[in-house]
Amino acid sequence: MTTSDESAVTPNWRFLFSHPAHLLSFGFGSGLAHKAPGTFGTLVAFPMYWYLAPRLSDAAFILVLIWAFSIGVWVCDTTGKALGVADHSGMVWDEIVAFVLVLFFTPPGWEWSLLAFALFRFFDIVKPPPIRYFDNNWHGGLGVMFDDLLAAGYTLLCLAIIRSVLP
Repeated sequence: MTTSDESAVTPNWRFLFSHPAHLLSFGFGSGLAHKAPGTFGTLVAFPMYWYLAPRLSDAAFILVLIWAFSIGVWVCDTTGKALGVADHSGMVWDEIVAFVLVLFFTPPGWEWSLLAFALFRFFDIVKPPPIRYFDNNWHGGLGVMFDDLLAAGYTLLCLAIIRSVLP
């Protein structure tokens, strides 16, 4: 199975609605964006977070994130196999789940959310070590999901450092 976006199947709305895993892995259609699908997928995390955060306790929120990550392993693996591409750029459930995690720990305020978004996209695109290692060497659904979890970790580390030095 290849990791490039040269797939035998062209993802479109028909493909997304052919299986629930495809719809979820493509972020309810946000991954169909022709340019920057990962950025569009990451944006989906905002309304999801805004909806869930006031309705769930912190413990329940973490359990939902664990569930979403676990389901993501399956949906991304299923969709990757259907496309013939292990990590198609349109599969954005990994960005969504990882960024919802980031938002959960981000200080309140639109400035922090914007900074968190910029940092997460930076780390997801640049893939500094060890993110690139896992992106290149872990395949299937777990590989798709895990590298974005690391990008979330880098983002949260940067936010914690920045918050600690600000008055």
